Amino acid sequence: MSATIKDTYARRVRTFARGSESVLITTSVIGFVVLASTTHGNLLTRGTLTAIFQFLAVPVIVGLAQMVVLGVGQMNLSVGVLTGFCSMVAAWLMIRLGVPAWLAVVGAVGVGAMAGLINGVIVVLTRINGFIVTLATMTIIDGLRYGINGTSTFQGYSPSLVRFGKGSSLGVPNVFLVAMAVAALVAVFFRRTVAGRRLLASGGNPLAARLSGVSNDRSIVIAHMISGLLAGVAGVLEVALSGSVNATIGDDLLLPSFAAPIIGGVALAGGVISVLGTCLAAFIMRMVDVARAQYSIDPSWVDVIIGVVVLGAVLLTQLRHRGGGPR
Repeated sequence: MSATIKDTYARRVRTFARGSESVLITTSVIGFVVLASTTHGNLLTRGTLTAIFQFLAVPVIVGLAQMVVLGVGQMNLSVGVLTGFCSMVAAWLMIRLGVPAWLAVVGAVGVGAMAGLINGVIVVLTRINGFIVTLATMTIIDGLRYGINGTSTFQGYSPSLVRFGKGSSLGVPNVFLVAMAVAALVAVFFRRTVAGRRLLASGGNPLAARLSGVSNDRSIVIAHMISGLLAGVAGVLEVALSGSVNATIGDDLLLPSFAAPIIGGVALAGGVISVLGTCLAAFIMRMVDVARAQYSIDPSWVDVIIGVVVLGAVLLTQLRHRGGGPR
């Protein structure tokens, strides 16, 4: 891949993302201040802050899992159910097979990566759009979730894993620290590695990437595999956070998985990602959820708001493209 192609896409990513990120930072700060003041400081109590950041970890990682696939112009509809499936696998390994917690964690993440790899290979071999392929695998994985333990709940697994999930380090929830570490690794992958830059080049302009010697097929497979791996990490965090898991875990993660990267400035057409924007958008959606609880808002209105914001973000992205933004 030529240095010109690398520099061009790196410049486009930075230019496009900075505008979205600055808006999201401002929105996050203003929203937090307004929510803190209107709740008479309840938001600033230690218990509330801990809960906010504990339950922000999974949406952040699930958003990043979707972001990676969007980076190559694909979609992964199986992210949510795969997260739940990996949770079930981790619990099953610990309870049914007596596997140590660390090995169950490795196994669950490995299952996620393998599922993502299968998604990518099917897309490449069949040339069917990832939307259709992952819609099919989503249905298959959903059935596998219930096949592991039916509608029953897994509980009573590794106390040390649960303590880690509910614990904090220097006042910051452990699971949130894990999510930030994962986000940092994803950012380094896209900014500092050849594979990451090639992946964005394939998403932004597949023809130019191929003429530069980049394998678009390899980029698609890698993107789906990383997406599955991140879903596995999110599944492990769900296990550590909840202390009990069942086959319904992951059912509510599909919309957040798209909302966070899209609101965060990721281009649906591929080639542009924003790790910081995705994390900030996940935080804003968490603030919306907290506001719903604080003000006793009907949950259906929250879904309406998030849906409208996602649609608005997509339309704004299209307008910026037409106005001469990155393509």
